[in-house]
Parts: sequence; structure tokens; C-alpha cells
Amino acid sequence: MVLIVSCGYRMVGKETHVPPGLNSVAVPTFKNRTYEPGIEVPFTRAFLSEFILDRRVNVVDRAQADSLLEGIITDFSIYSVSYDRSGLVLEYQTSVMLDLTLKDRTGKVLWEEKNFSETQWFRASSNVLTSEVNKTAAIQKIARLVAERLRNRFFYNF
Repeated sequence: MVLIVSCGYRMVGKETHVPPGLNSVAVPTFKNRTYEPGIEVPFTRAFLSEFILDRRVNVVDRAQADSLLEGIITDFSIYSVSYDRSGLVLEYQTSVMLDLTLKDRTGKVLWEEKNFSETQWFRASSNVLTSEVNKTAAIQKIARLVAERLRNRFFYNF
């Protein structure tokens, strides 16, 4: 037992580089500065889910939080990237850009990430509803990927 303790073995998965005293975070609804209606919802949900599932900090409301994670979705773009022989779109590329800011309780900026972006592709369909469902799924995937990358930064690269 002495050898195991002295060799530096420890539990993994709970290590963090977050400053001491930063035990809770509030994630208010992201701001949408694009023309894509409702895009802030999947991003807010994805960030809340990442922190809730991780459980290294408590997700609480703004009044109780040690830190505040604010997000602003600054750009949403969608482009057709592939076509069939008759010129109909087969695939779209969608990109989202956002600004993220983590502040402490006093409003001091702890870190800031500008122009954080992610891109996904989705299949087009002759059925407009199917294309919209695919676009929504791509946006949700972008939100999850960005939230995961940010959570990793929050805990490991602070």
C-alpha cells in the first residue's frame, strides 16, 4: 500500500486547473446576434449539459454563482457545397461563430474567447422539412462540440 501511495497514483477525471474558489458557474441564455431564429437555445442547453454532467462545478443561478459564462452567437452561415448532375444541392456546410466570456462574481473577466467557431455539413433533401431537420441536427452537433471544447478548456487549460 505504501508503494502505491508513494508512486504518485491518483484518481483521474476530477483534476482541474480552475482557480480556487471557483466552485459554481451560471450560464445565462446566450445572446443571438444572427438572423437564425432560436440558435441560442441549443448552445445554452449544450453548455448547461456539459457542466451539469461533468459535476466538478455546480451549475447555479446568477445570484449564487462564483462565475458567469456568457456567450454571444455572432455569426451563422450556411453554404451549399455539393450538387448533383442537375444542379440540385446535395450537401450544405454550416458554420457558427461565437464569443465566450467567463467572469468572476465581481465582473472581472477571467478569460475571453473571441471568434470561437465550428463547422458541420449536412445532407440536403428535396423535402424542405427533412432539410430543416438536418440543419437543426447540424447546429445541435456544433453546439455540443463547442461546449465540449470549452468545458475542456475550463478545466484543463485555465
